[in-house]
Amino acid sequence: MTEILVQLANPLALIPLAFALSAFIAVYVVSNAAATRRERMARVRTAAARRGHRQVQRRGAVAGDDMMALIKRLVAKVNIMRDRRGAALSVKLAQAGWRSNDAVTLYLFGKLVLPGATAGLAALYLFLAYQGELDTTLKLGGVILAALIGSNVPELLVKNQTQKRSKEIQKALPDALDLMVICAESGLRLDASFKRVATEMKPASPALADEFGLTLLELRFMPERRVSLENLAKRVPLQGVTALVNTLFQTEKFGTPLAQALRVLAGEMRETRMLKAEEKAARLPALMTVPLILFILPALFVVLLGPAIMDIGDMFKHMN
Repeated sequence: MTEILVQLANPLALIPLAFALSAFIAVYVVSNAAATRRERMARVRTAAARRGHRQVQRRGAVAGDDMMALIKRLVAKVNIMRDRRGAALSVKLAQAGWRSNDAVTLYLFGKLVLPGATAGLAALYLFLAYQGELDTTLKLGGVILAALIGSNVPELLVKNQTQKRSKEIQKALPDALDLMVICAESGLRLDASFKRVATEMKPASPALADEFGLTLLELRFMPERRVSLENLAKRVPLQGVTALVNTLFQTEKFGTPLAQALRVLAGEMRETRMLKAEEKAARLPALMTVPLILFILPALFVVLLGPAIMDIGDMFKHMN
């Protein structure tokens, strides 16, 4: 210990220690500066990426707007949007839940383009890629069939979406009416009842919540409440919704208590749903007859009659 203190007391012995300390400080400063520079460059790259992403989004939006403008010009040449069929088609798409301004345009564009696209793909496959032997008449028939299928694809999509949406609304409507009864008994107005029911029914039935929310907006901004309720009946062509709209009309016209009328209507809808379930259960034996005959009875006959047939065969062998 004394020798170490003597060496440290010597000024020449402090030179290596000073060099080591200086090297440590230099390395620390350089590494800290490098880390700061890397962090700064990372921020710059992140900002540039965000700016580029925004530019890409703007370019994509501009490209989408240009494409939509081109589609609108193409559809406008057909002159379908100006007559009554355009309004009927708009209502039809609204029943499927597609109420945007471009829904009708995209639907008509699909009706125009898909037949030619499917026919072209079928022609390329049948006349160029297909290696088998087919008559030219059959190939032309396949091309025409593909064009017909392509022309019906938009209608099938709309019909499928409408049926799916109607089933969802029909299933959730009695519960929505029960909530409306509670809202009416608590003293809420009709628009407040629609708002509350739309909020509560959104997790269970987004379609019904969407329709009630749109009806709420129309009730608030349209001059006549009757028009907004009629629009609800047009968008949702179900017997329960029509009955609800008629009930609201009667309560407003004759002063009938809203809660009592809605309670009666909800009970009728629940009874109707129960009758439909019982009807499906009654049809189940008739529906199970064909699978029973085709799949279950043959296996049952094999299990029951198989051993007897084998015994009879063995008996005839011993007799011979």
